[in-house]
Amino acid sequence: MVSRLLSKVSPPGPDGRIQGVTPESAGWKYVGFEAYQIKSGASLARDTGDNEVCLVLITGRASVTTGKASFPGIGGRMSLFSRELPWSVYVPPGDRFTLQAETDLEVAVCLAPAAGKFPARLIGPESVDLQKRGKGFNRRRVHNILTDNSEAESLLVVEVFTDEGNTSSYPSHKHDTDDPPRETYLEETYYHRFDPPQGWGMQRVYVDDRSLDECLPVYDHDVVLVPKGYHPVCPVAGYDNYYLNVMAGPVKLWKFTWEKDHAWINSDAYPRKREAHD
Repeated sequence: MVSRLLSKVSPPGPDGRIQGVTPESAGWKYVGFEAYQIKSGASLARDTGDNEVCLVLITGRASVTTGKASFPGIGGRMSLFSRELPWSVYVPPGDRFTLQAETDLEVAVCLAPAAGKFPARLIGPESVDLQKRGKGFNRRRVHNILTDNSEAESLLVVEVFTDEGNTSSYPSHKHDTDDPPRETYLEETYYHRFDPPQGWGMQRVYVDDRSLDECLPVYDHDVVLVPKGYHPVCPVAGYDNYYLNVMAGPVKLWKFTWEKDHAWINSDAYPRKREAHD
């Protein structure tokens, strides 16, 4: 039986959709997520309704138009694991977007409720904050697309690349308590990709009293839902991992709490020196 926290990839539908998570299907209030594989020359059009939208071009090139803006010929990351910085488009609620694929295209549609404070805009690679985090076997490359300070009302969007055998979203942390500025309540989805694509990894979602404690095997194009609790990731040896995070909640602020037992991984005590083994 598939966990309610795991959305398995589906064959592309008529519009190319391979993933679709709504607040209703997830059993929460804020985050929606969709992923599409669109053939060159095909298009995707939809109204944003009550949501703000961040279109993340995972691979490929496209032109995007909205009710008041046009962004021709954007994108160009043809191989995801080249780790180039992404191209994205922000679209406000009460608008409509049309995405025309100029090559075969993989695109994520990230959604969350908003009132319409900000206009549509292009988020080019020059606007993406690149960070390298961690040390030892806890290293990853982070592309911050929409952050606390970005012009968006609800959405936080980030890409993370993790090398084979490294942990990520670790030390374990949580953001399930509405107590800013100490901690903020944020729902979250993880859209996973692997290189080579037959790869896999594990993601655990758990809370302190273990009333929720699930270990989820994740494969290429799977989505993990994190309604609460800690949520570390680890790809197995031989396979690099990418995930696209979408977060949203009542306050657009990423404040989290480390799990006490593992917070020492952030200290100078890690990595420990090891004797050589035969």
